[in-house]
Amino acid sequence: MKTRNYLLYDVFTTERLAGNPLAVVLDCEGLDTAAMQAIAREFNLSESVFVMPPDNPKHKNRIRIFTPDYEMPFAGHPTVGAAIALAELAEEGAGIFVLEENIGPVRCAVSRHDGSIFAEFDLAKLPEPLKLEADPEAIGAALGLTPHEIGFENHLVSFWSAGVPYVTIPVANLEAAGRIRLDNQAWSELAPRKSEWAFASPYVYCRESVNHESAFHVRMIVPGTPSYEDPATGSAAAAFAGAIMHFDAPTDGISQLWIEQGLEMGRPSRIRLELTVQGGKLASARIGGNAVKVAEGKLFV
Repeated sequence: MKTRNYLLYDVFTTERLAGNPLAVVLDCEGLDTAAMQAIAREFNLSESVFVMPPDNPKHKNRIRIFTPDYEMPFAGHPTVGAAIALAELAEEGAGIFVLEENIGPVRCAVSRHDGSIFAEFDLAKLPEPLKLEADPEAIGAALGLTPHEIGFENHLVSFWSAGVPYVTIPVANLEAAGRIRLDNQAWSELAPRKSEWAFASPYVYCRESVNHESAFHVRMIVPGTPSYEDPATGSAAAAFAGAIMHFDAPTDGISQLWIEQGLEMGRPSRIRLELTVQGGKLASARIGGNAVKVAEGKLFV
């Protein structure tokens, strides 16, 4: 029986048992899609990464990303975690390389600072607005909020995708963000779908934050039976870049914003979103964060 090594990382954090956990399965040649899906279901984490040789020999690796139920075209914490895991396996202190994902080639950069390791990646696809037909008040009600708690400044409910779609929902303050409770039935009746089997997730954000370095405090709930909260969501931060550009209109140049997530569930996370704006438009964007190895082992499959 073939054994395959795996690693467990906590991503978007420098502390173990915080951030978003990730399984990185190595040596995945010979595994078909059904086997990868079954292994992801066995780990039962929000996502698991499967590492294979690249199709293009100039690239570092090909990775496939699975939730327990389906494959993702792209996801943020698996990209950051896989980049850091592969750099550490190669004993690289820093480097720039390309990972092949279903969304396309993703350029990653890994660096070390003060004993921690940090990775960032360029968005393979910039955020685009999507049509949202649901009433903002109904969206708020599906989260247990009243109409006056939805929106702040000029920020309104909107719908964006940078590979994975999210309904971005501005709320008045931390207190409102802390009270959200997703009504799955109500959400299923009004939310747009991201696929034939899943609804787009709500990404709730406010300007008020717990950490003074954070530009936004966010929460992301995955609808379903049961629904669950995600402690750190890089693909949502990528989509959120569209809302930031639309409502905040950052000036030309490079802006770095820290996003805090996972505090309500006891898994604090920090995501860095970097925007490059040229001529008032988003020219490029990057998602970055730390990761720390928690465990390693072997799969007998």
